Amino acid sequence: MVVSMNEVINMQSINHLNLTAEELVNMALARNEGELASNGALVVTTGLRTGRSPKDRFIVRDETTETKVDWNTTNQPLSSEKFNALWQKAEAYLNEKDTSFTTYLSVGAHDSLGIPVKVRTELAWHILFVTNLFIRPETPITSDQTHQWTILNTPSLQTNAAVDGVNSDAAVILNFSERRILICGTYYAGEMKKAMFSVLNFILPEHDILPMHCAANAGKDGDTALFFGLSGTGKTTLSADPARFLIGDDEHGWGEDGIFNFEGGCYAKCIDLSQEREPLIWNAIQYGSVLENVVLNEETKTPDYADTSLTQNTRAAYPREFIPQRVESNRGKQPHSVLFLTCDLFGVLPPVARLTPEQAAYYFLSGYTALVGSTEVGQGSGIKPTFSTCFGAPFFPRPPAVYAELLMKRLRHSDAEVYLVNTGWTGGAHGEGGQRFSIPTTRAIVTAIVNDDLKQAQFEKLPGFNLDIPMAVNDVESALLNPCKTWNDKSLHQANTKQLISLFIENFKRFAVSDAIKQAGPTME
Repeated sequence: MVVSMNEVINMQSINHLNLTAEELVNMALARNEGELASNGALVVTTGLRTGRSPKDRFIVRDETTETKVDWNTTNQPLSSEKFNALWQKAEAYLNEKDTSFTTYLSVGAHDSLGIPVKVRTELAWHILFVTNLFIRPETPITSDQTHQWTILNTPSLQTNAAVDGVNSDAAVILNFSERRILICGTYYAGEMKKAMFSVLNFILPEHDILPMHCAANAGKDGDTALFFGLSGTGKTTLSADPARFLIGDDEHGWGEDGIFNFEGGCYAKCIDLSQEREPLIWNAIQYGSVLENVVLNEETKTPDYADTSLTQNTRAAYPREFIPQRVESNRGKQPHSVLFLTCDLFGVLPPVARLTPEQAAYYFLSGYTALVGSTEVGQGSGIKPTFSTCFGAPFFPRPPAVYAELLMKRLRHSDAEVYLVNTGWTGGAHGEGGQRFSIPTTRAIVTAIVNDDLKQAQFEKLPGFNLDIPMAVNDVESALLNPCKTWNDKSLHQANTKQLISLFIENFKRFAVSDAIKQAGPTME
């Protein structure tokens, strides 16, 4: 096979530069990195780490970050000395490999704030992954650029906790002063994506832009909707709407001139993927896509999306171009609708509620949802409730108040309506007789929101949570709209309501905010 544009690192090692998707697929197959599914996607496995490893994530603590990072168990500090020593070890390791791969891409579809990114790794499929997920330049770039970030990824090189100053045999380290990211000891490609997301989450607030863990789409008239939420709550599924145009499925920025996508592709969860319920995602998984930890039928090579024997966090990475209905500019107008997606395990939150600005700040800071699908190492296979600040606490280096204040500012300067949308359980708790809201039900609610149907709706108050809930929504059973009416055991419903409210109150004690925001949350009656 003839490979374009090779760069010789030394006499023994060849670094393949800016390979096309076809070349990368061929290289991955030739090197036994994966196999092709019947739909043409490249199927790979990531070993023991089938999700992010938050306990192994570090930020270099120096003059740039000392007073700006919210240091905690997620934003763990590491010295410059330890970082530089490990970087040199990883670089030497990669230079000694027979083959390595490099590509030049960017993140941030913004005229002045886009960031060039250089990625170098030992696996062809890792380069295919970032080629799908990051933004591809119109003209191939072949040399380093000003303000460039560099990702050095050596999955086969394990770290030594005692020597390297880290916690295990893997590490993900962000160095903001030197614009470098080092990833060692993990094959899970999502670490590269989320590392660059964290970079933008640190940089953009200084430019008066709110970075967001959200999906975005637009209607035919350009009306933009945002879908906040943790993995598994429905961002990718609901934003891939056959009646609307996709901007992006996971990461965006919101400034005075509208919103813009950080990425050039999508990273969809595949668990129980259905062609009938999620046609756009199903059809996007084709040749050039990457399927992570999806099990194939041995004879037919068809993906079995119901098989979670490797992980519940099965994934598909594909470029935006594989979604025909997309916004070509990768940007959108000022948001018309903002949806906070939550997966309530207690079965006591309504499928939709309208939020005041103060309630929006409260639920944004709370970030209540469920951990679904083992997106993190050590999370286990069960589903449990969590509070993830800004609907993405692992990715936000600065204090939560920075992002909450920017959200409030953006809401004040727009006409956006904010809604809490529960994609979780009703009629009972998870595992205790409750049923999860169906995708068609949630889609009908989303349609009512983005079409402004709820602006004309009549609302009633949900006791305890003090939420405004509509009394009727087109194509949704009215009995589903008020969770009080979906439970047969009213005393158990009341007990679960009190339990969730107490969790909200306890979690929110850590935030120093105005009384108006504090009082916007649920209360014990």
